[in-house]
Amino acid sequence: MGVTISGMTGAGSIRHNNRSFSAANVDRSRTEQNIVFCNEDLKQVYHMVFDEALAAYNAKKTKTRDKIPDYYEHIRQSKQEKLFHEAIFQIGNMSDCGCGTPDGERAAAALKDFAESFAERNPHLRVFNMVLHMDEATPHLHVDFIPVATEQSRGLSTRVSMKQALKQQGFVGVGSKADRMGGVDGTGERSSDGDRPAARF
Repeated sequence: MGVTISGMTGAGSIRHNNRSFSAANVDRSRTEQNIVFCNEDLKQVYHMVFDEALAAYNAKKTKTRDKIPDYYEHIRQSKQEKLFHEAIFQIGNMSDCGCGTPDGERAAAALKDFAESFAERNPHLRVFNMVLHMDEATPHLHVDFIPVATEQSRGLSTRVSMKQALKQQGFVGVGSKADRMGGVDGTGERSSDGDRPAARF
């Protein structure tokens, strides 16, 4: 019998992911089993990724009001882009892949393999925090990333843009409904029900 594989986007709580605080559903006795793949400071990553493009952008501006003093703050206050996105991946559920069970261990191993190659498969999604949780009901992976678009002609040459970052990875939207849903499709194909675009990461 097969199990489900699910992926969803979340609001992202770095403090929760890194266990700076624990919710009621966390078994603290198993927290040491969590696997932290990376845990970088978001502001520092912004400086590493965008400072060069920001300096080049500001150098072209003659008026101080047109310059961007701090790209992190610029995006934090943006109505169009978010500082980062979070994706959560899980195999099975607590009844068929619960933590501490053999199937849960197999699910955790598959998620670990997936996590270790995520950045290589997604070069425009700059991962700064990634944690496999083994201290809740089921193993699941939190991936926090900045969508980075490069070689852009508008704004900064390297900038935050989910749409452009995915486009540079070969994903394309499928119709206006996909645009409204934020769906992407790497093949131009629809899902089996013909309604939602398929997506691959």
